[in-house]
Amino acid sequence: QVQLVESGGGLVQAGGSLRLSCAASGLTLGRPFDFYAMGWFRQAPGKEREFVAAISWSGSSTGVADSVKGRFTISRNNAQRLVYLQMNNLKAEDTAVYYCAADWTYSRGSSYYDALGEEYDYWGQGTQVTVSS
Repeated sequence: QVQLVESGGGLVQAGGSLRLSCAASGLTLGRPFDFYAMGWFRQAPGKEREFVAAISWSGSSTGVADSVKGRFTISRNNAQRLVYLQMNNLKAEDTAVYYCAADWTYSRGSSYYDALGEEYDYWGQGTQVTVSS
């Protein structure tokens, strides 16, 4: 069973930084981590889940939401089966539970990722990020 475990969340003051990590385990030889596009989504209390960032399985293509552009960066380390979300200049409106997700995209090409959150096969349990103003 594939598991995604997020870490790195916490309480930070506005203007501060956090780096979230997502570790993947339980992957099979037939579907290695290398061919999963990875995404980060977040959900604030009373709001719908929203896209934050995504990265294709090769790492050649990334995308971030307009609300975090210039502040957040997504990256991955396939050898260690990790994906990261570096968050700088955090704002109070970034407060949310952040979720990591994995999407098997081998047949879609090395530059593909889903920003709608509709195609992901696996989701983590989430990590809380709270930004105090």
